[in-house]
Amino acid sequence: MNSKPPRILFVDDHKDTLELFQIALSHQNYEVVTASSIEQALQETDRNHFDLLILDSWIGDGSGVDLCKSIRERDQGTPIVFCSGLAAEKYRREALAAGAQCYLTKPVSMADLYATVGELTSRSSRPMSKSENMNRKTSGDLVTAPS
Repeated sequence: MNSKPPRILFVDDHKDTLELFQIALSHQNYEVVTASSIEQALQETDRNHFDLLILDSWIGDGSGVDLCKSIRERDQGTPIVFCSGLAAEKYRREALAAGAQCYLTKPVSMADLYATVGELTSRSSRPMSKSENMNRKTSGDLVTAPS
């Protein structure tokens, strides 16, 4: 039986980062679509279904948090991971409050990235309740919702 690989949208305004993540995740049998702007990301999410979204905190045309909020207005079920160079706790809280399930800090180890992506793409796509969303736990650079 040949099933389709999980589809991931990766949003970052740095070309090298987009290429690195696309290659790394493709080698793990994910189909990766990239977007380098908020406008492009919203067009992709309107046109296509994704199993996971990975967002940077700052994108050339705006904030990843604002993008996350826009996506959440239309889609409560698709998991969202932030992968950002912003390590301060306030940025993590903002991303999680906007609707993200996880926050990874760059530079991220590929092992942490693969584990996070694997866990989130294998979960059910049911939307998290507001209480589940608020009761997330933190483990190192990875912030996840409780299982």
